[in-house]
Amino acid sequence: MKLLASCSPGEIRVAALSGDEMVDFAIWRPGCPDGVGDLHRGLVAARVSAMAGCFVRLAGGAEGFLPDSDAPEGLTGGAAVGVRVRRAARGGKGPRLTGRISDSELAQVEAGTGLALLKRGPGAVEVLAARYPGAEVAVDDAGVMARLRPALEGRLRLVTAAFDAETEAAVAALGEVEAALPGGARMSVTPTPALVAIDVDLGAASAMGGSKTRAQMAANRALLPALARQIRLRSLAGAIVVDLGGLPVRARARLALELTSALADDPAKPRVLGITALGLIEILRPGAHPPLHEMLAGPHAAGLAGLRAADSLVRATPASAPILHAAPAVEAALSDDTVARDDWTRRTGRPWPVRAEATMGGCQWRLEP
Repeated sequence: MKLLASCSPGEIRVAALSGDEMVDFAIWRPGCPDGVGDLHRGLVAARVSAMAGCFVRLAGGAEGFLPDSDAPEGLTGGAAVGVRVRRAARGGKGPRLTGRISDSELAQVEAGTGLALLKRGPGAVEVLAARYPGAEVAVDDAGVMARLRPALEGRLRLVTAAFDAETEAAVAALGEVEAALPGGARMSVTPTPALVAIDVDLGAASAMGGSKTRAQMAANRALLPALARQIRLRSLAGAIVVDLGGLPVRARARLALELTSALADDPAKPRVLGITALGLIEILRPGAHPPLHEMLAGPHAAGLAGLRAADSLVRATPASAPILHAAPAVEAALSDDTVARDDWTRRTGRPWPVRAEATMGGCQWRLEP
């Protein structure tokens, strides 16, 4: 097992490889972390008895939900409370909080007043390093390596490039709506506010001898491990429904147990709940961090991708001085990311390259060499 940390201004992409196969992937943005594990001194904004909990204001303007089952007794509006972010904000909903903190952390909370972020949670490199305690961590940025050294001393190795071409291609594929499955089958992922829908198209995978049902059963059975791997790599979470290719409902039900086995190694401990009348397999996969499709969406993510392209250009052509033309929303998001700005200067020695381009909209950007 090995961990690879590929660094660019404002972003570290982390892949865990077993042999040549990627088994985990995560993104860490130090200037805009997802907040999981952060320790806060918050203030109770409102108690909602119907929801068996309260909303808590946090430093930075966010507001999270603290269930009664995880909260100290007797909380009232305006009360200070020590909380840790248990699940990141996602899908338009605020973070989920817990009040279960240690005595020493409680002392930190009680030592001050007002809203405060008291301690940041671990980044993606530290999270995956804890998951794979024997794995070496290859990092391709000395500055990032220095940030990680206090937590991972003795496990770090500085390399020229953490990702080879094959790993880069595999990571890029995770950002696509569709993914290839064994035997010529494909899956498409469609997130909605309520759930994530996965549709499997067998294509040529079922073009084998024997009866149609037998061929479809064999094709679906063969792709289940790859399907489970895609769910894990993309950090899909919450309610997931899978529409397998072909097969009557009764035949699909026999594959639900096999999908459970394929998901057994997933550290999120997903559960196959059953199958609907329409033949959709229902999965519930807990997730503390945002799913990958949310991480890759929006102006900030687009801007960091542009900076990564500009950084690569500088490294490939040291005499270059690229300009990143970006839509106003993208430029504004990058301007707010002080870590990305500092990383750019440290890594390239060049002035900030981002220029707002009023003619661009949404998340557009264009790199001028």
